Amino acid sequence: MRSHFSNKYPDFRVSSNIYSGYMDLTYFHFFPKSLKPRKLKIVILFIHETFRFEVWLAGNNKKVQLKYLNLFTKSNWNKYHLASMTKGVDSILDHILIDNPDFRELDMLTKQIEQGTLKFLRDVETFLSKQET
Repeated sequence: MRSHFSNKYPDFRVSSNIYSGYMDLTYFHFFPKSLKPRKLKIVILFIHETFRFEVWLAGNNKKVQLKYLNLFTKSNWNKYHLASMTKGVDSILDHILIDNPDFRELDMLTKQIEQGTLKFLRDVETFLSKQET
């Protein structure tokens, strides 16, 4: 998945590694040109316990995360689940891409994750662009 995004979307600056959490998740992230100046990134994760793929909007650090969490909260934008600022939560927004994925159909799975991630990204970009006008 990581190499698919890296090859197909070279402007995204995809992380060079896939990261394993504390045995609970596996993820990689990328920085679309539109989000990098804001110090925001997109994270694609596989959550082991719930056996699903998610996409997150995250900040480079807690200060950035809090800034954008407040922006989304104050706007009452409810297109995606808004994270809470509790310890251990690293997302601003999150969205379930695929519950119970079928790993026997990797091409289909990759396409579903790609399409869901790109829609999530477009929606976030649209929201942020409206906040600047």
